Amino acid sequence: MAKILPLFLEGHFCSSKEVDPVRVLLVALFSAAGFLFCTSPVYAMHISEGFLPPLWCGVYFALSAPLVFLGFLQVRRMQDSHTRMFLALAGAYIFLLSALKLPSVTGSCSHPTGTGLSSILFGPVVTAFLSSLVLLFQALLLAHGGITTLGANILSMGIAGPLTGFLVFQLLRRYRLTVAVFFAAFTADLATYVVTSFQLALAFPGRSFLLSFARFMALFAVTQVPLAVMEGLLTVALFEYLRARMGAELTRLGVRIA
Repeated sequence: MAKILPLFLEGHFCSSKEVDPVRVLLVALFSAAGFLFCTSPVYAMHISEGFLPPLWCGVYFALSAPLVFLGFLQVRRMQDSHTRMFLALAGAYIFLLSALKLPSVTGSCSHPTGTGLSSILFGPVVTAFLSSLVLLFQALLLAHGGITTLGANILSMGIAGPLTGFLVFQLLRRYRLTVAVFFAAFTADLATYVVTSFQLALAFPGRSFLLSFARFMALFAVTQVPLAVMEGLLTVALFEYLRARMGAELTRLGVRIA
């Protein structure tokens, strides 16, 4: 970290002519990683390594892979520097927020997801690909999540959440944009944990699947509802900043800001 700051001050990571989104994303990711490694130890994960039966791991991989691949194809076609800058911002936002872990249910955790912003800017398909990169990075280097449970975590955080947020945003933006942004982030966060609770209940139904699902939901809600509210407010603040400073670029990206 001490070596990165002088490079910023000397202008190595930015230029008045063009912003390199790859460097922006790398700096954000490694800065966050340095912060995480220097703070308290990890107490919990998304759905942790080895926590789900192999059959369900395979099912979730099969369900998640096609949409992630479609997102990869869409990202490959994005050549405009401003579009790639927003792409890097959306990926870094997902990483930073989803790395803020609070212990919750055994085998998992509560944290913001950060996928609402990306679903607003790029839609659920691209967000699925960005989320898969974030989840893979966290599983390999931060002990957050797992490789065998990667498909399950992508399905909940990278697909179900962003799809919900995207649909809510499309429904509400005709009334008031800030309200639409807030509820897109809020519902994307909550939908992630509804699906996570569903996945855990399927793997560990106990006496009754519905009873197990309700129990997981109730335990998650204690921490997740306040986190979803805070994520909604933070996403509104960031979106308003982008709209004020980069309104033309957002419009070019296809985001209606009026």
